[in-house]
Amino acid sequence: MLLAIGCGLSGGLLLAAPLSHLLAGQMLGPDRQLQNPFSAWTGLGDREVVILGTDVGGGNTDVMYTLRVENGVTRLTQVPRDTYIESSSFGPLKANALYAMGGPEAVKSELSRHLGRPVPHHILVNLSVIRRLGDALGGLEVTVPKRMVYHDNTQGLHIDLQPGRQVLRGKDIEGFLRFRHDELGDIGRLDRQRLLLKALFDQITRPESLVRLPALLSAAGKDLKTDLGPMEIGGLITAMGGTRLDAERLGGRPFMRDGISYWEAEWPRPSGSTGSTANRDRYRVLF
Repeated sequence: MLLAIGCGLSGGLLLAAPLSHLLAGQMLGPDRQLQNPFSAWTGLGDREVVILGTDVGGGNTDVMYTLRVENGVTRLTQVPRDTYIESSSFGPLKANALYAMGGPEAVKSELSRHLGRPVPHHILVNLSVIRRLGDALGGLEVTVPKRMVYHDNTQGLHIDLQPGRQVLRGKDIEGFLRFRHDELGDIGRLDRQRLLLKALFDQITRPESLVRLPALLSAAGKDLKTDLGPMEIGGLITAMGGTRLDAERLGGRPFMRDGISYWEAEWPRPSGSTGSTANRDRYRVLF
């Protein structure tokens, strides 16, 4: 997910100053420390952004998060792909089908309605770029929780990971994100996503990562689309630097309807309504 933010920021970096100027020291302050060209563009603030990761076919979204930065915390909320949505435009469907049915505007509209607050911006990234991102960053260190083996020739997906602490690169990162062929299914996949998100967050918000961002843009290419300008993306990641990452998942339970399995999400109640303990605990904090 932070892949999208990092790649977007790299675009802003390229527009703000050529990499050659950066490496030549023209963006260094008097103390020879790297100066952030986006430090004045941190006003995105608590405006919500939805991060969408499309599958290889580019139709349904395998990944859906909302992101906001406020009070020294970067807040990420996972929306499970099977979340039941009674769409005002398309009828009952899973959350991961919203993008295919109505594009990012449909996603932002339904999330705004269900969350009870505006979600005005989006970042869309194709998951096929993850393997290129992993190579650009030199890999991500995570703990693989169990033996993970799955092969799907139709998707070109081949997962073969041993358990334990290790650095994942390229196709292994993609496989770690997409694996859901165990007893936990999609929920287990969401839990593994947050492990990579933590590794990405820690790495991409380091000041020294600025010099890598143009390479991330090159890695993303046409697989990144957003309604944010490059300086806005730069301001967003600048605001994220130095914050604490708080990742949550919408609480709820699985249920069946017309022979289809859904996730019944516990959406926030409208402000001013009577809060219960269950409502206060509507999110399960992941780390």
